[in-house]
Amino acid sequence: MRALVCRKFGPPESLVVEEVDDPVPGTGQVVVDLHAAGINFPDILIFAGKYQVKMEPPFIPGYEAAGVVSQVGEGVSRVSVGDKVIVTPMGGCFAEKLAVDETNTCPLPDVLSFEQGAGFPITYCTSYHALKQCAHLSANETLLVLGAAGGVGTTAIEIGKAMGARVIAAASTDTKLEFARSVGADETINYSTLPLKETAKSLTGGKGVDVVYDPVGGELAKQALRATAWHGRYLVVGFASGDIPRFPANLALLKEASISGVFWGQWAALEPQGQLDNLREMTEMLHARQLTPRITATYALDDYVQAYNDVANRRITGKTVFSIR
Repeated sequence: MRALVCRKFGPPESLVVEEVDDPVPGTGQVVVDLHAAGINFPDILIFAGKYQVKMEPPFIPGYEAAGVVSQVGEGVSRVSVGDKVIVTPMGGCFAEKLAVDETNTCPLPDVLSFEQGAGFPITYCTSYHALKQCAHLSANETLLVLGAAGGVGTTAIEIGKAMGARVIAAASTDTKLEFARSVGADETINYSTLPLKETAKSLTGGKGVDVVYDPVGGELAKQALRATAWHGRYLVVGFASGDIPRFPANLALLKEASISGVFWGQWAALEPQGQLDNLREMTEMLHARQLTPRITATYALDDYVQAYNDVANRRITGKTVFSIR
């Protein structure tokens, strides 16, 4: 089978597409013929060996995908050949086939295509966990989403609206903000032309926002924390800007604000029942049309350099995937 392989740490250009052996299912595993795999910003950090969880080369990256079960191993009890599934393994999705523990599969909801299913787990599960378990977002609260047109940003808007919040989307261009409004944002802030803190305060009548969802980091982070209300909650989701912010502790003290890290993958591993509950609830939202995964671009596996250049340069709105078959 063909696969995208990381043989040494480096930029996306250092990866190679090559023939590798087909996988064989072990005990408790299934083989899935993959149709699509999700592309995410942290992939770039993983290729470079700079992510918080490091895999040693050589390895096949890719951490979410969708496809059809073609083989089952000994001891498999809840997945059958022919089942359409979403998979969330610790790597291996950028390939035509994948052997994965059946515990790392879930049924592909019938309202989703393979592309939508491949782009669903990381962004939606991260945002739902962030807003539900970390921020305890309530109806009628105000949610400020930074990087609002990106993969996790758009899911935060959708989920925030489904939870009854008023959502303010912040992004760097009017085109991105137009996209954020199409996803459901109530208000928008172009932080290239307007001061983030003052504008967010103005949009909330001076009160400030209840929750900040920040996958960007960098120079905007301190402004966003200053824009929170009394008992505001600031969610550290990622650092797409490449700059990890440092906060003066007095900013949290003065508002009794909370700064919470969001690490969905580790939480899901430690709280499997909580993750299953989240998936069940999001599946209900999918069927109610409260959530609609937006795949805005697909790339062939051979076009991986272009795909990650587009991601790194923040030319992407919504979610992108590799189309594998």
